[in-house]
Amino acid sequence: MTENWLLKAEDICFTCGGHCCDGAHPPISENCYQRLLGEGVKKSAFEQNGYRYIRSHDDGTCMLSKGGKCTIHGIKPETCRAGPFTFDVKGDVIEIFLKFESICPIVRLLKETPEAYNQQYIQAVQNITWLVAHLTEEELAVICRIDEPETEKVAEIPRVYLKPHDHRH
Repeated sequence: MTENWLLKAEDICFTCGGHCCDGAHPPISENCYQRLLGEGVKKSAFEQNGYRYIRSHDDGTCMLSKGGKCTIHGIKPETCRAGPFTFDVKGDVIEIFLKFESICPIVRLLKETPEAYNQQYIQAVQNITWLVAHLTEEELAVICRIDEPETEKVAEIPRVYLKPHDHRH
């Protein structure tokens, strides 16, 4: 991606004010939770209701957003890094969805720039597959019941399962 593209993308995100994060409740794996706590995020920023996620203020804005900007941008959770892509799990398949421009205005810029789209898609798939592999089946079931109507399916990929650790070594 060119510096010009990145500046355009940054301007779009700044102008939007992070509305993609409103009411999002991104799932937090145990590994991510420990990492965020280690970086100084307070336990009170998280909530558990079928799965662990970042809480929202009463108005729906993310607990970790201030002035329309992410306060943990450099260390944000996997689903946040995957944006504007999201996912659903159906058996051994992970369905990848792209949010509509009405949710994330950067989608238009991504669609106009195939190189940027491909780069973000690859990053999204890496983050999503890692997250799915590190959540329990119970957590995934709750997460996948959340309706995200303003999306379009863009891919189906095989689900990767974690191998149990061999404690003999």
